[in-house]
Amino acid sequence: MTHHYIGSGPYCYANSLAMALGTGAPTPAVIEVLTGSPFGFELLGGALPLFDPYGWDPDLGLSAATDLLGVRCTRTAGGTAEEAEERLRAASARGAVLVGPVDMGLLLHQPGTPTADGGDHYVVVLEVDGDTVVFHDPHAHPFATLPVADFLVAWEAKAVGYADAPYVMRADFVREGPVTPQEALRASLPGAAQWLAGDGRRSVPPGTLGGAAGLEALAARVDEGLAEGTRGFLAHFSIRVGTRRLADAGHCLDSLGLHEAARIATGQARLVGRLQHPVVTGDDRALADGLRRLAPTYEQLRTALLAASS
Repeated sequence: MTHHYIGSGPYCYANSLAMALGTGAPTPAVIEVLTGSPFGFELLGGALPLFDPYGWDPDLGLSAATDLLGVRCTRTAGGTAEEAEERLRAASARGAVLVGPVDMGLLLHQPGTPTADGGDHYVVVLEVDGDTVVFHDPHAHPFATLPVADFLVAWEAKAVGYADAPYVMRADFVREGPVTPQEALRASLPGAAQWLAGDGRRSVPPGTLGGAAGLEALAARVDEGLAEGTRGFLAHFSIRVGTRRLADAGHCLDSLGLHEAARIATGQARLVGRLQHPVVTGDDRALADGLRRLAPTYEQLRTALLAASS
């Protein structure tokens, strides 16, 4: 018997989309898999380890998930802070608005902020009440509030590397047709295989490596002595979200009857999950060994998905 993980984790955009869609929304686990995030690894700029595909980002993932679910929404971005505020006020009067990326380190309702290394984040704005933004922050803050001016500073997302414009939001969500989670998941399989092939859909910083090459390069960095910033990123974020994504992928693939692909994805989740203890305790031999054991599994998953799609 497989006991599927249920618990906390950094699933901000999947949780936010589920909230924005409201009643009848798929689970965040299904949404996360539909974004394509479990299907790859990238060492961004040769330094930042991310358990997501080469050339992927959450904004691309959200667009993929809404398309697969038969959901139409309006994505807007750019302009001045004043124009963004006006858009947000008008859209939130019509319904929930998925806002992001925002700079998590500048969301001043969170303890310990402001910080310069907050990373990207997504929230759901419920209303703009006078000079106050009311929103659900999936990082454990329902009905959070911020002054409009402070919210706009975080929303500008200056420090978010993949943000091609400030003030990105999605609003006016409409289901165009009945699409079940199972139908959406099955339709996502060719895209998942494409991500696993390393076919990136956005430009990446020089030196970025994907898949097995990225994992081998990271293992070599561990052998040489891992920088403390990289160790902290792995321990506090990357391993946590990477393990959960792969566990959800395994669960979803199993629900489609794709048992071989599910077995591989679940095995990957186990391998990534086992990295947490050595990265925290400094057992670098075990950490490097685990990364090298993981490296060939992405091609194995791609092969299984291609076989299932044929």
